[in-house]
Amino acid sequence: MKTNSFLAILGFIFFSSSAFAQYTEVINSNRPGASISAFSVGKNVLQFEGGMFVEQQEHTKLKTEVQAFGLDFALRYGLFKEQLEISWEGAYQFDTFTTNATNPAFSFNRNGFLAHTIGAKYMIYDPYIKSSQEKPNLYSWKANNSFRWKDLIPAIGVYVGANFIFSDNPYFPQTEPSISPKVTVATQSHFSGRWVFVSNITYDRITSDTKELSYILTLTHAFDNPKWSAFVEHQGIDSDRYADALFRIGGAYLLGEDFQIDGGIGASIKNTPTRLFASIGISYRIDDWHVDEVIPIDEQDPKGDKKKKKKDEDELEKFEDDGDGDDGSI
Repeated sequence: MKTNSFLAILGFIFFSSSAFAQYTEVINSNRPGASISAFSVGKNVLQFEGGMFVEQQEHTKLKTEVQAFGLDFALRYGLFKEQLEISWEGAYQFDTFTTNATNPAFSFNRNGFLAHTIGAKYMIYDPYIKSSQEKPNLYSWKANNSFRWKDLIPAIGVYVGANFIFSDNPYFPQTEPSISPKVTVATQSHFSGRWVFVSNITYDRITSDTKELSYILTLTHAFDNPKWSAFVEHQGIDSDRYADALFRIGGAYLLGEDFQIDGGIGASIKNTPTRLFASIGISYRIDDWHVDEVIPIDEQDPKGDKKKKKKDEDELEKFEDDGDGDDGSI
């Protein structure tokens, strides 16, 4: 119990003195899923996320097939403050399109950007700053790590960006505007210690004739070995050009605090077209220029509950005087 007592004292000191902004000690990547986090990478942090993917499509009604290979990337940078980041993202695909409606079948090659966006994300609400002011239970590890309903209150981020479509792109109609807006609302909840739930609602290509509304739900779990994590994800897409329901699963492994590798597979549930896809990738950040922004308790809680603070200090003193301060719980 000495180890638990020592950790409890450290926790008390940490939460009593300050609360840090959203920068994390290990890299926080949006890969390998398709959703984006409500949190930014952190002020003055430069982060690269990229990988390759393969996909097979088959449209039973049109009798067409697509064999595709592509590369995707995201460059993220924390600008001015912890809550703000700017990003440049894209996905470029090479494929062979085959139509079996003719005899013999006819095939041709295509390539172009599936997505190419520049935008900014700002976290407008962070419930964890407030919760970090709460003092830990000095006598029970279970009380500090068990599920609490209030942990489901999410952080909220808003992304605003623009799509850029170059001329002669085979994946979009010629009437598609070269620039069109994109807006995403992202939420993120952390609960039971190792679970993270992220949701996205996106309104894409707002000014085009093929505007798209979509949602993504992502659930991630970190294992006992914190270097390993796994996720399951569902995405719904609705537009005049394309509608579908997609499912993805995969995992990630931390090679270091700033370096992650990942992989995932996915599929659609419809046959117009049927889609099977897989991806592998990496995420790497440069945080040499980042400095933790410490928010003094007086600024976090202007009322400064002195009575509660005095009570917490008395409890800690009693805890230390009792030696182990333990009532049988862990």
